[in-house]
Amino acid sequence: MEDSHRPDDDSAQHATPPSVAGSDHALSSEPTPLRINRTRTGIHAKSAPSPETDLDDSSLYFNRELTNLQFNIRVLEQALDASHPLLDRLMFLLIFSSNLDEFFEIRVAGLKHQIALGHEDSGADGLPPRTVLAEIARTAHEQVERQYRILNETLIPALNEQGLRFRRRSDWSEAQAEWVRGYFADEIMPVISPIGLDPSHPFPRLVNKSLNFIVELDGKDAFGREGGLAILPAPRSLPRLIALPTSLSEEGYSEYVFLSSMIHAHAQEVFPGMEVRGCYQFRLTRNADLSVDPEDVSDLASALRGELLARRYGSGVRLEVADNCPETLTAFLLKQFELDEQDLYRVNGPVNLTRMMAVLADVDRPELRYRPFTPGLPKALNKSGSLFDTIASNDILLHHPFQSFTPIEDLLTEAALDPNVLAIKQTLYRTGADSPIVSALVDAARNGKEVTVVIELRARFDEADNLQLASRLQEAGAIVIYGVMAYKTHAKLLHIVRREKGELRYYAHLGTGNYHSKTAKLYTDYSLLTADETLCEDVHKVFQQLSGMGKARHIARLLHAPFTLHEQLVAMIDREAQYAEKGKRAHLIIKCNSLTEPKLIRALYRASQAGVECDLIIRGMCCLRPGVPGISETIRVRSIIGRFLEHTRVFYFYNDGKPEAWASSADFMERNMFHRVETGFPLLDKKLAARIRKDLETYLVDNCQSWLLQSDGTYVKQEPGDHAPISAQETLLYAYAHKA
Repeated sequence: MEDSHRPDDDSAQHATPPSVAGSDHALSSEPTPLRINRTRTGIHAKSAPSPETDLDDSSLYFNRELTNLQFNIRVLEQALDASHPLLDRLMFLLIFSSNLDEFFEIRVAGLKHQIALGHEDSGADGLPPRTVLAEIARTAHEQVERQYRILNETLIPALNEQGLRFRRRSDWSEAQAEWVRGYFADEIMPVISPIGLDPSHPFPRLVNKSLNFIVELDGKDAFGREGGLAILPAPRSLPRLIALPTSLSEEGYSEYVFLSSMIHAHAQEVFPGMEVRGCYQFRLTRNADLSVDPEDVSDLASALRGELLARRYGSGVRLEVADNCPETLTAFLLKQFELDEQDLYRVNGPVNLTRMMAVLADVDRPELRYRPFTPGLPKALNKSGSLFDTIASNDILLHHPFQSFTPIEDLLTEAALDPNVLAIKQTLYRTGADSPIVSALVDAARNGKEVTVVIELRARFDEADNLQLASRLQEAGAIVIYGVMAYKTHAKLLHIVRREKGELRYYAHLGTGNYHSKTAKLYTDYSLLTADETLCEDVHKVFQQLSGMGKARHIARLLHAPFTLHEQLVAMIDREAQYAEKGKRAHLIIKCNSLTEPKLIRALYRASQAGVECDLIIRGMCCLRPGVPGISETIRVRSIIGRFLEHTRVFYFYNDGKPEAWASSADFMERNMFHRVETGFPLLDKKLAARIRKDLETYLVDNCQSWLLQSDGTYVKQEPGDHAPISAQETLLYAYAHKA
């Protein structure tokens, strides 16, 4: 997931079971409680500026990377929230691991790269990269240690009570140990490749985030070489978690053994005749950011294929090791990877926790997961007949995942078969090569439609899938464009040209999320299906601009980055401020994933100074500092973390009693405003605009999954107290889904 996710389990205060398999030693003491109602990070409180403070003052801004890390801590908190089903709590803990991996691969790697190049520029917050790295290390070490305590002290015992057991090798029965011995001989030994370290066998080049073991050896081998050290890479083709046969499991239990435990138990067999004095797991995280210079690239696809190979072997940024690994060996590994002590993370369990996601797919225990639901449909879409006729009658607004994503797929499928459809144009950022969307585009191209697809190859960690997707579409006869070299195409647009009664009619889909049916079930996003002539003409112009060349075209209603989106958002915020200065009611609600762009933050500060009520629903990074006297007293910032990943980007402005509602593909970030192709689209139908406002107000009264940002940079979880509990996501699910 690009991401998702509070603490509430009294058992976390006192449970002290054994640690999880993969690390067979006692849990270290730690004064930090598992349950906290306030996320703590490296962000330090700053003295409040005076009302005359320059809005460029660094004390008014939080550091982007530290607020990013803070979001991930809120995700980790979900693992302790007893209102989530047990397996979903485990999922949140594993999402924290996955998010942290990417944080180190991209954000920490970027800071280290700046320092290496001597470009230690500070952002609006004024913190130099070295200071930020030190704060990240302090906070990340604390939270990683807490993550493993949550796993070992809370989740593992709770799962055990529910019949899901992770067997440590010290707990194997004789029959289980015998089965493991056979599995090792049949499945692991034939594919494992130990690497002894000597002058003719230098330290191997290890793949990013791969599981490895460093082994201490005594004795002489068959060639007379003295024992020393060896590296044992775990076969990447093997699962990291193996289910024990039912016949060997305790009645009523599903039992699992970690691959790392199997290798630990049988390391001696890998080095016959030698004495294995120690075997310790470790994992190296590397810089995984792709670097493509637009001035040096004539073929983006070919350049990216080369970069994808390089990603596996970027410079090291983090070393995770078992916490019983001797100091001499950790020092040796740090030296090999050119890392410092602050880059070392000792963990009490498997170093590759994300691979435990396999349990979620393997275990059929619906009572331990959220209840399934059937996404709803607006009444207009429940009627039989052509989707084109339905959309031509009225704009359709869908709120995923509460409402179905299927109508977008159905529209493309119908368009592919409709003899009156002449052309289809679509942007694709993250989708699967085998998705219904792509299949419909392939069918359309084979049926003789003019199909043009703008594929963003540089969608991080989806580059390989997008290259495959481009090949499939090209083979079908579609025109594939990779957008504009210096600007990622992040807009979510679909344009269909259809002949009706001898004239051409346009239809369009505009969204806040990707054309991906799986994430549409997990992420909250809006979709607008429209036949409005002006909006559709604007979408047409955006596609012409992407595929051709020329000056920026006049676009009537859409906001378009990198040209008009930023300046118009600032203008709309300033407009609210002007109304407030005249003594009129002024209110804005902004919901997006991140708020980091300084000029937009300054516009919000100006609005607050003028008296505008500013409600910001920012899921992740937020560099704005609320509640500062004379600066941001009327600004409230909340983050909603729950079952679904909040992904909608929607903006509401009271506008002196003439409300406006906008949705967008863009966050309030510099990259979205100035370095990407993005769109913001208005909800022209007053009923749909009012519906978006009502949805936003539901988030503003959430007291179950809402965290309020404080002026010192911490987040405090909201509790119902004496009030009725309100979960925005559950409320919307009840309102829009057919069956919850």
